[in-house]
Amino acid sequence: MNTKSRTTALALSALALSLSGAAAQASTTQTEPSMEQCYGIALAGENDCAAGPGTSCAGTATTDYQGNAWTYVPEGTCESIQTPYGHGSLTPVERP
Repeated sequence: MNTKSRTTALALSALALSLSGAAAQASTTQTEPSMEQCYGIALAGENDCAAGPGTSCAGTATTDYQGNAWTYVPEGTCESIQTPYGHGSLTPVERP
């Protein structure tokens, strides 16, 4: 095999590898579930965002199951999550 043929074969191999990697990434992305915000289920300091006045956002919930703090969960599962104060909610909830 001459140098030009080797270079061409190497380039085609690199292209094939990059295309297969891109295809694998695309198929992984498509299988990820849709996520939704679920209020009242986060533990203190583990919320994704929204934790009431005076908070900056993620990780600022001051109590477990704080009703105005949310966490991302797979779509369709929020209201089935049970806490000591009731189920998760798609909107902020009153909690003791």
